Amino acid sequence: MLGDFVELLETGGKIFKVSALFVPFLLPTGLAILFFHTWLRYIRTKYIANQDYVLLEIKVPKDITKTPLAMEIFLTALYQSGSVTYFDTYRDGKIKPWFSLELVSIEGQVKFFIWSQAKWRKLIEAQIYGQYPSVEIYEAEDYTQHVKHNPAEVTMWGTYYKLAEKDVYPIKTYIDYGLEKAGDEEEEKVDPMTAVIEYLGSIKKGEQVWIQILIQAHKKMGLREGRLRKKADWKKEAKDEIEKIRKEATPGGGDTSEGFPKFVQLTKGQELKITAIERSMDKMPFECMIRAFYIAKKEAFQSIAVPGLIGSVRQYNSNNLNGFRLGWYTDHSDNKKDWITIFSWVPGYLKRMQKMRDGMERQMLEAYKMRSFFQPPYRNFNAQPFILTTEELATIYHFPGQVSTTPTFERIGSRKSRPPSNLPI
Repeated sequence: MLGDFVELLETGGKIFKVSALFVPFLLPTGLAILFFHTWLRYIRTKYIANQDYVLLEIKVPKDITKTPLAMEIFLTALYQSGSVTYFDTYRDGKIKPWFSLELVSIEGQVKFFIWSQAKWRKLIEAQIYGQYPSVEIYEAEDYTQHVKHNPAEVTMWGTYYKLAEKDVYPIKTYIDYGLEKAGDEEEEKVDPMTAVIEYLGSIKKGEQVWIQILIQAHKKMGLREGRLRKKADWKKEAKDEIEKIRKEATPGGGDTSEGFPKFVQLTKGQELKITAIERSMDKMPFECMIRAFYIAKKEAFQSIAVPGLIGSVRQYNSNNLNGFRLGWYTDHSDNKKDWITIFSWVPGYLKRMQKMRDGMERQMLEAYKMRSFFQPPYRNFNAQPFILTTEELATIYHFPGQVSTTPTFERIGSRKSRPPSNLPI
């Protein structure tokens, strides 16, 4: 026993000596990496603070007959990869532009907003007018600025949505619902977004619901874009997934050791997955984050509003492909609630838990107001970005036609005049 202990000490001493040899190399490397990330955070925060931003409200007429394909074409124009040089990245802090697509209900009044850097305003207006000539676009006051974190008077519940499966699998889109066919009778169309509009329209006086979809172009990234490790395009993962499905459908897992090739025997479900992935690969991909808030005055709070918000996106879910799941949320998880109940007798415990929840609400609200997620100060705040293509985004954010009859969805009269002639092409 003593001999084993001595041998262990000798082994530990050797490891320590070898490690000590590498310290002069590892320490400077670690400090250099720390400086790299700290400098990028500083310079990018400064760049973001120096930009001007604008919130545009889009008022939709009654006679919208365009399919979500029109929105998909518009979103393609927002695919701005933000080409940069090394000086742009490391001296000026330039980053890829990001945009926020927002669906909001203010006491039942349903509104569409698009938030962006002010320099993209003309592009956004031109592209929307190009696809929807009869809409009206106004610069709006930021609706979020009127809401303060005040737990004594206001109840808040915020959450993120995340994908149930890998990014390469698409959600159920407007094409799956047959909405790409123009000219069909309005009453025969099934628009999955109607469920969201109906929910937003059901919100009562003293309540608000905010849904925010942050997007930025997805592409390969490397040192020029501020990454020490290269980030591959999502299409590589998509191709690997297709190959994995084919291999699973091949007898013997594709083993050809017997001297002759095996034929792929795909099931209908596997064929559906490959077809859906290949269709997605033909679309523009965006890195995305979706978060939502239910906000109500104490006297107006409805407990049913929270599950209603969660369930309003289930129509986008596919059992064979992908869908949305509830991610992190500001309330305590069920497991924590169990512990809170068990330890509720501990002095000050409930007060500490409430303080923790208030802190989560405050940070979530601030992140929402700043539209911050891809960059500081709330980079990847309690969630990770996921990939949605223009087809998927156009499914969850488009201007609905007359199939949506929600009374509180305020529409404008049909506009006869053409868009302004001085908009850029």
